[in-house]
Amino acid sequence: MRQWLAIAAAVAIGMMTSADVSSVAAPTSKLAAGETAQPAVDVELVLAVDVSYSMDIDELALQREGYAEAITSREFLQALKQGPNGRIVVTYFEWAAAGDQKIIVPWRVVDGPEAADALSAEIHNAPLRRASRTSISGAINFAVPLFDDSGHRGLRRVIDISGDGPNNSGPPVTEARDAALARGITINGLPIMLKAPTYSTMDIDHLDYYYEDCVTGGIGSFVVPIQTRETFKEAIRTKLVQEVAGLRPEPPRVVPAAAAGEPRVLCSIGERIWQDRWGR
Repeated sequence: MRQWLAIAAAVAIGMMTSADVSSVAAPTSKLAAGETAQPAVDVELVLAVDVSYSMDIDELALQREGYAEAITSREFLQALKQGPNGRIVVTYFEWAAAGDQKIIVPWRVVDGPEAADALSAEIHNAPLRRASRTSISGAINFAVPLFDDSGHRGLRRVIDISGDGPNNSGPPVTEARDAALARGITINGLPIMLKAPTYSTMDIDHLDYYYEDCVTGGIGSFVVPIQTRETFKEAIRTKLVQEVAGLRPEPPRVVPAAAAGEPRVLCSIGERIWQDRWGR
């Protein structure tokens, strides 16, 4: 896995051109109706991070450090410079149950090392927290309206979701995904697969398939699975580089959810496991 992550990062840095970005359709939202006075950025990026109890404290800390370090990495800053605008806007929030989302860092412009350092420090210094349930649908539904308040006009709008289990709270994940895709938003996934699936944590086999077929979608969407602690930070960095550059891993590992056939994993599997265990 380390080999393909390194290759993907190199591709993202070396292949980005202004044509790559301009070929991506602008979001179909009220910004397209004439709010051209807003400053242009290469991407409006929402980082949506799972803090459910199935993640232990060490994993939460590793996840937080991974995002904080990725934003200041040489690869990320190089990808940032290659965009036509040379800047992006980012917000970072944590999520658990359907009604449990907390913005850790509101929208911030990142246009170079100084801004990247400031954003990294905000992410790193926030207290760790954990909460119950896993609502990917809640995270998506919370993320979508955030774009209306970014204060910028992005060539792309991306929701970056990391998590270690399937949706088991809130609306069906496919409904939330499809509503976001209808607004021209791309959803990428970072499934965390460090533990063997167990009944007690309600994990599932092939969480990467679940993310590919049930969670992600949109133009250029992709999934980067994390299967070892050693590749955790590297995977986050590679994923952010690809999101800034507007590229998928090469060769592509997955098919965007919108173009896939029948899901290989039942998209309601998390809700069914919860029902079987708790009867509600």
